[in-house]
Amino acid sequence: MMDLDKILKLVQTGDLDVEEAKKQLIKDGSSGPANLDLGFAQLDVEREKRTGFPEVIFGEGKTAEQIETIFRRLMEHTDRVLATRVDSEKAAHVVANVAGVTYHETARALTWFKRPLLKVHDGYIAVVCAGTSDLPVAEEAALTAECLGSHVERIFDVGVAGIHRLFRRLELIRGANAIVVVAGMEGALASVVGGLVAKPIVAVPTSIGYGAHLGGVAPLLSMLNSCSPGISVVNIDNGFGAGYYAGLINKNMSKRA
Repeated sequence: MMDLDKILKLVQTGDLDVEEAKKQLIKDGSSGPANLDLGFAQLDVEREKRTGFPEVIFGEGKTAEQIETIFRRLMEHTDRVLATRVDSEKAAHVVANVAGVTYHETARALTWFKRPLLKVHDGYIAVVCAGTSDLPVAEEAALTAECLGSHVERIFDVGVAGIHRLFRRLELIRGANAIVVVAGMEGALASVVGGLVAKPIVAVPTSIGYGAHLGGVAPLLSMLNSCSPGISVVNIDNGFGAGYYAGLINKNMSKRA
């Protein structure tokens, strides 16, 4: 298939008529230059050109065979593939059948890289989590940011119940270009960090907590109502969204430097 920009330029100069352009856009059964039709999935193989990062596979609800097929096709079009929310049984199937794939058990994610190391942007992201129970969401955020090309510093188990632990790591947290704060229970850690730093914070409420915690609604509302400025909030357990957002911040700060 011809590159979309090339098709448009040829149409503009009159070197390609409209009908032929249409044929190019639907070549090989695709519904357009940005889609690869697998029957059960339409892969957006040109997303990286538009957004800077390729399409990510969401593993929940997909079979191991579907994840494997999507993985293989994405590998043909990009230098890295990330699949999130993949349980260990599905992951074992993909790792056994696709060379070079790594399973990150805590993050529940699969990765593949064409080259051993991606280009790392200047600066780093701090991923801060309140407790060990929040680690799956925190690791999902950290791994996502790393796949976007950012270095990540992990600062784990520094919740407000033992706030002295946070203060010991404050210099490292303050040095980050962006900070992801992951917390369950009442979600107070995001507000505390927000009152101590001068960097953008992405807060992630988790579904970890007792009783009236309401499966993550309590920390979600606490973070949304934070009196500390400079805090953005993603949905409950959305480590991927937080890591992606922080990765974009770090990438754009690196461009300006």
